[in-house]
Amino acid sequence: MGLEAQQRLRKAQQKFRLRGVTLTVDALKAVVSFLEECPGPEEDVLEQISQEIDKLPLKSNVLNKEAVQDVLASLTGNVYQDQKVLRIIDAFEIPRLKYDPIRKIFYRGAENPPLHGDAQSKASLYRDRLQLLHQRLIRDKHFAKPAFNFESSRVGTCEMTPLQSLIGRGGRRWVMGVISQLEDGRFFLEDLTAAVPVDLSQAKITTGLFVENTIIVAEGELQPNGTFQVMTCGFPPMETRVVSLTITAGLDFFGGGVISAEERLRLEKMEKKALGEMFVILSDVWLDNPETFEKLTGIFDGYEAVDVVPSFFIFMGNFCSRSCNLAFHDFSGLCSHFNKLGLMIASHSRIKERSKFLFIPGPEDIGPANVLPRPALPKMFSREVQKHLPDAVFCSNPCRIRFYSQEIVLFRQDLLYRMRRLCILPPSDEETSDPFEHLVATIAHQSHLCPLPLTVQPISWNHDHALHLYPTPHTVVLADCSEQKVFKYTGLTCINPGSFANDGTFIAYRPAISEAELSAI
Repeated sequence: MGLEAQQRLRKAQQKFRLRGVTLTVDALKAVVSFLEECPGPEEDVLEQISQEIDKLPLKSNVLNKEAVQDVLASLTGNVYQDQKVLRIIDAFEIPRLKYDPIRKIFYRGAENPPLHGDAQSKASLYRDRLQLLHQRLIRDKHFAKPAFNFESSRVGTCEMTPLQSLIGRGGRRWVMGVISQLEDGRFFLEDLTAAVPVDLSQAKITTGLFVENTIIVAEGELQPNGTFQVMTCGFPPMETRVVSLTITAGLDFFGGGVISAEERLRLEKMEKKALGEMFVILSDVWLDNPETFEKLTGIFDGYEAVDVVPSFFIFMGNFCSRSCNLAFHDFSGLCSHFNKLGLMIASHSRIKERSKFLFIPGPEDIGPANVLPRPALPKMFSREVQKHLPDAVFCSNPCRIRFYSQEIVLFRQDLLYRMRRLCILPPSDEETSDPFEHLVATIAHQSHLCPLPLTVQPISWNHDHALHLYPTPHTVVLADCSEQKVFKYTGLTCINPGSFANDGTFIAYRPAISEAELSAI
């Protein structure tokens, strides 16, 4: 055995001992032989083997060669690097974490909550959103409570006042709450203590789209008639991803498992080398429109001819030009269109072999109801594609992707039009007049993909956490039928690929450098 093989053997032996498992000499040699043949970093391969061994119903902590060979056989053909590099997370698999304001910690909520929640679930939805932003707000240097009750220590800080405490206290106060409409035509500000009528007519606002159900931080004064007159109004300040990760270390908000600091650093190094990786993102892929297939043929032919084909094709709905509601009856025709798409992709051999494919339903696609999150498309459609592309993935809307250390959120909804239509205040044009930039600022500060009223956009009360954006991910794809856009906001990259059916637009995204190329055909 050479020196390099001996080093591998010692490394493997130490790795398994840390897991409380001892391997015989023959078993260790089998592992070393597997490491020599397997592509990818040795640390990652050893970790995968360890995880597989942890799943075994062991009667002894000593493993022989036969037991290890069974584990290695299960890994043969299973590209471990793909599991670590690319992980797709369904909305209904995302862990539910709640904040305890007494202990000031996050804790894991109920596992696999039912789809239909009770009245308490609806109250928890609003409470969890408010507490999530409040714990972030009180860490901000401008709103943190002074450690000492001296006048000098209060300079430059804005102490928050619960709404219940406004009564009997004059002067300007800073408050935080949810904008709600408890009475027709009259808006209120609510927190966990009280609800007060609010007058926003004189408010100076920051960038964003202020709609009912958004959480705001406001400065104002309680009037003698009981109305809170707002002078300054904005969204809770953002927190950098690094700070959030430090606070929530060891917790899996994103899904896909907790990544240790050492593992994150290793993945970041690998990510920097993956400059050739590219995601092609298309939205509004109307399969019942012949022009769509003509455009797709042009895209696949073009990428088939390049030196490095895209690693990932993401197709987002709607997949039909008509709404798949009760008046829609051509399901067999739609199945045949999915079959045609699978055949088209399979005819491009390099793309079929080297690329992955993800399908995400749109708001008008077939599904149980117009409720978020939406489950994946029914199997009657997915199996038509998987006949030709066995590894094609059909996932929920929204869903998430972990690429190396990078976190990407995918959401298909015509959000911009609805948010603009429901604004209770005209957006400020001091910093920007671009509606998409206002939308990005709103969801980033709200840490939520869809801060619309539940009467406008129903959300499953027990799965609202699947729409949270905390800690802030690296990239959010907001697929919308509006104009194609890319906007970077305080470390967050937001992408709208545009409508492929209407404009022929799509995005070529390189996650290693967080750059999106606006493309069209």
